[in-house]
Order: sequence, then C-alpha cells, then structure tokens
Amino acid sequence: MTRRLAEVAKKVGVSEATVSRVLNSKPGVSEATRQAVLSALDVLGYERPTQLRGERARLVGLVLPELQNPIFPAFAEVIGGALAQLGLTPVLCTQTKGGVSEADYVNLLLQQQVSGVVFAGGLYAQADAPHGHYERLAERNIPVVLVNASIEHLGFPGVSCDDAVAVEQAWRHLASLGHERIGLVLGPGDHLPSRRKLAAARSLGDLPDEHVARAMFSIEGGHAAASRLIDRGVTGFICASDPLALGVVRAARRKGLDVPERISVVGYDDSALMNCTEPPLTTVRQPIEAMGRAVVELLNTQISGGSVAAEELLFEPELVVRGSTAQAPRQ
Repeated sequence: MTRRLAEVAKKVGVSEATVSRVLNSKPGVSEATRQAVLSALDVLGYERPTQLRGERARLVGLVLPELQNPIFPAFAEVIGGALAQLGLTPVLCTQTKGGVSEADYVNLLLQQQVSGVVFAGGLYAQADAPHGHYERLAERNIPVVLVNASIEHLGFPGVSCDDAVAVEQAWRHLASLGHERIGLVLGPGDHLPSRRKLAAARSLGDLPDEHVARAMFSIEGGHAAASRLIDRGVTGFICASDPLALGVVRAARRKGLDVPERISVVGYDDSALMNCTEPPLTTVRQPIEAMGRAVVELLNTQISGGSVAAEELLFEPELVVRGSTAQAPRQ
C-alpha cells in the first residue's frame, strides 16, 4: 500500500496524504486532483478501491499512424502530458501494418466509452481513404480533434500547421540562395497537407510537373523520389517531412553529389535529432507545444459540455536554417 501511494503521488505530483484522501473518499481534495489520482491508478495498473470502481476513468484515445517518424512521439508527449494534467487518461493507439487499423481502434475506443479522441496523421488526411469510422464518432457526438488536416462535412475542430506559410518560407529561402530549379517531394496524391503545399508552391513561382514527385513518408520514399528529380536537374528540394528530406540527402550522396554544395534540402517538422544529422537539416519547424496544448483545450471544452467552432486553427511554422542548404551551384 505504501509503495502504491508513493508511485501514484510521484506520478501526479502531489503528497502521499493527498492520494490517501482520494482513495478513502475523504474531503479536502479538488475535483481536478481527484481525477488525476484516479487516472494515475489506471495508468500504473493499480485497481481502484471498491467504492470508486463505479466511476469510469476519463479515457481519451490518441490515434497515431506510426512512431518511427519522430514527429508523432513528439505530439504524443505534449498531448498526453496536457491530458494527464486535466485528469484525463491518454490511451495511445498506434496502427500496425497488417494489424490493428484505425477503424479497429475506433471500435475498441467506443467499447471503452472514451470521453474523446485525438487523431494525428490519420486517414482523415487522405481524401480517398475510408472515413466511415469518423462518421460513427460524429453520430455518437464523441468529442474529436484532428491534427494537420480536416474533414469539413463532419464538423470536427482541427489544429494544423499552416502548409502554405511553410512552403513559402522554404521556397523563398532556396530562391534567395539562387536556386532556380526547385522541386517538391510530397506524400501521396490524395494527402491533403501535400495538396496544400503543392498549391502554395505553384502560386510562388515556376514549378513544372516534372519537378514534383510523390512518395511514401519514409527515408526510402524520399530517396526514390529524389533520384528522379535530381536526374531532371532539380538543385533545391522542399520536402513534406524530415524523413523524406533525409532520403533526398541519401539519394544525392549515392549519385556522388555533395549536400549542400550541389544539392540543397529543406525538410518539414524539425523532429528530434535533425540538428544532429550530417549535414544538420534545414527544416520548417511545427510549433508542436502550442499546437498540442490547443488540441487538448479544444477537446476538454467539448468533454466539459462546451461548444467549439467547427473550424481549423492554423499555427505559423518557423524556418530553421542549418547546414543542408547553400548557394546554388554555378552552371
């Protein structure tokens, strides 16, 4: 019992006496602290006292497509921490290839009677993907927040990094360095953030179709796409993710071209360790901390019975210039 009190107190950041008061249903504890203690019991795997078992934990599903791309663990850390501070228990749901799908997770979360769901990088960002499981959530009035895309007809609020501003920052940076043949390495054709990036780039300057390549979001995808664009004379690359950008760097090196002397590369996200690559990656940083807290605020307002606008909040990114971009090579 003493060990349990100590672990729960440490998890919540309160005294063991406060935890004891909650477990024994004693007065003198705020509702937020009480919920945080109960959530900590669930997270640490302890059974609730008998008199408290009738209260369902306030669970929130956090559905991510993967954890290999560092941007998703970063969002999970911020969102999960902010949820826990409100006494909400985050339930991490990561899709696996050939395993549990996003729709399967939604079914499981509905069975657990979750208080809300946050989606980051899910099928809602693909126009041609099935969206039936989102419609089920809407029909049951489950609070939902989407990150970095939206489904307009379902009325879910969203929190996104402004793709148009991100591309503008990257494009103007490369152009200022003298790059005239700028290319884009984007996600699949139905990927909505990639569509936004493409539209923004076309509004900024000359972008032939042969200077746009589609790829899966991975280093290998970026490598394959960049190989084609390098052969077409592209010297400045704007990528839809940091792993894609690292694939461009690898493709250039395989062709014997130095980065940044011959090829300049701009990533997107500024995920973990991008300042430790060789060369350190110039990238457009998503404001993860601010976005994650906005996500939780929108979700908690809905859970608490309040109303939020069915709109997408756009957060401005920041260009972080490092060593993967330089003056365009002389012809």
